[in-house]
Amino acid sequence: MIILFTVAIAPSLALFSYLYLRKEISREPSRTLFQAFVFGAVMTFPILFIQHVFDEERVFANEFLQNTVFTGALEEFFKWLILLVFVYKNIEFDDAYDGILFGASVSLGFATVENILFLFTFGLDTAFIRALLPVSSHALFGVVMGYYFGRSKFAVADRKKLHLLIALLFPFILHVTYNAILEIHDLWVYLMIPFMLFLWWFGLTRVKYAHVFAMRQFQKRSR
Repeated sequence: MIILFTVAIAPSLALFSYLYLRKEISREPSRTLFQAFVFGAVMTFPILFIQHVFDEERVFANEFLQNTVFTGALEEFFKWLILLVFVYKNIEFDDAYDGILFGASVSLGFATVENILFLFTFGLDTAFIRALLPVSSHALFGVVMGYYFGRSKFAVADRKKLHLLIALLFPFILHVTYNAILEIHDLWVYLMIPFMLFLWWFGLTRVKYAHVFAMRQFQKRSR
């Protein structure tokens, strides 16, 4: 059991450590980031409950629609809502790169609990592929969402809502695309490889842009 638990949380810890250590200005308090992680972890259970109810009640006649659009929308909306309600106005959200860290924390909280439940159900045989796909993809969805939260936080007033909308829209589109590829059973591997390469590129460029933007903020405050 200890081995399963360790394997389940290791990918999330590694990904978050990378993002955390990339920040050069100042480190966020570990307590605040841990709280964001916990919020993400706790939201796993209402999401799973809602998904179960919709599945049992056959709300969607089209299984593909339920597995791709509904699942992606539900998960990304909950992440977005947590960031908006509990993080967005936090005084410790004081530069653009913090959005990356908070977004990743919430997403990895969800991904970690999901991964624990999955590995305890299906065993270690799936650990490697889950680290490469679900865990890393959730982290990158969170990075993208957090980046636009950071842009919104420090944007001029008339662009704040636009960035908040993009913070929900872009991760939703990426998540639905990811889910749709998994549903193409015969070709999913061939489609997933270029998609994941794109997702890593897109996510890491947001990390770079957020870091540059945060450094500019820091330099302006230092003058």
